Amino acid sequence: MLLFEGVYKTFSSGDKRVEALEDINMQVEQSEFAVIVGPSGCGKSTLLQIAAGLEHPTAGKAYLNDTEITGPGADRGMVFQAYTLFPWLNVADNVAFGPRQKKMPEQEVQERVNRYLEVTGLLKFAKLYPKALSGGMKQRVAIARALANDPEVLLMDEPFGALDAQTRVVMQELLLQIWETDHKTVLFITHDIDEAILLADTVHVMSRQPGSIKKTLSIPLARPRDHSLTLRPEFIGLKKEILELIWEESKAAAQEF
Repeated sequence: MLLFEGVYKTFSSGDKRVEALEDINMQVEQSEFAVIVGPSGCGKSTLLQIAAGLEHPTAGKAYLNDTEITGPGADRGMVFQAYTLFPWLNVADNVAFGPRQKKMPEQEVQERVNRYLEVTGLLKFAKLYPKALSGGMKQRVAIARALANDPEVLLMDEPFGALDAQTRVVMQELLLQIWETDHKTVLFITHDIDEAILLADTVHVMSRQPGSIKKTLSIPLARPRDHSLTLRPEFIGLKKEILELIWEESKAAAQEF
């Protein structure tokens, strides 16, 4: 379980202080797919970086399975919006990087690489280098690389945000298929409300800066899911509720200026 208890985050530069997060109390259960949405600048990525151990709370604590998070670790895999592949390694070696760092036997490394290249549709591209790949394929490699390291939690910071609409739909359905197989615990950041509802068991809506959890919604839509779900009345109702929550925060922020 991933747990945030009374998390605050303040950034300081000279005399200037920015309150990014305020009293975040949130938990993500084992095998849960949790999504965070909220207005731009509300601290969504900062919260994810705290979960990854890349930032430290100013106050409060974050835990994974009762152990305080104090830095990065192999128990958490991170997928960013930017394509963070090693350009000097081919697809297979990018995916193999984590297991090899763990000193796994090479046969086990190859089994993991082949498994995740297969589930991400990349087997025939195993020998290609990142410069030869499209944006969607690069993100497939990034997801395969994170999963091959067998993390307890997969942290995803708008991983499909830079993709065109058609490729984004393909990647969303691919991620759904992978999650149905592996049931990894996932904490996912997005601005896309349709994406949030389609993927999530739970959606956490954040307030404007300083970000706090404004409301948590359980998504009572049956799995497995695909994009036909977005046309159903219950999906549209959830979308309307989440949009209204975010609009409230955006309007309030605008009135402060």
